[in-house]
Amino acid sequence: MHFISKCEEDTIDFASKIATKLNKKDIIVLTGELGSGKTKFVQGILKYFGLENQISSPTFTIVNEYYSDKINIYHFDVYRLADIDEFYAIGGEEYFGKGICLIEWGEMIEKILPPDYIKVTFKKNEENEEYRELEIEAFGEKDLNIFKKI
Repeated sequence: MHFISKCEEDTIDFASKIATKLNKKDIIVLTGELGSGKTKFVQGILKYFGLENQISSPTFTIVNEYYSDKINIYHFDVYRLADIDEFYAIGGEEYFGKGICLIEWGEMIEKILPPDYIKVTFKKNEENEEYRELEIEAFGEKDLNIFKKI
């Protein structure tokens, strides 16, 4: 699945629509260069659950935890981890079954993820600095058809 975002609000709105289809134990890996829209995507997920005013980058804490009446959301930024062992050391894998996990720079720990997850790759557009190209892939038993009507 492919999506072109023409501004930050497009990314937020698209992610908010994706959030309507998410359930406990869903994992979304967010990958792409700095400033490509990963955190804006997380903001959109949180917006759907009424938590958009609580967002902060977990860069220095590794994980931020958000709680709504509907579901728990765990927002990871694993950029600063030295290796997968450090993820284990913080108990990262224990979050996978507790709620929705959004993992920025998640490609760094893909080897230890459960088999079913969604990956969103963000690319800056060379012709227009505001545009972002989002490529959404499903792994394991995940089926992107649930997002077709978005």
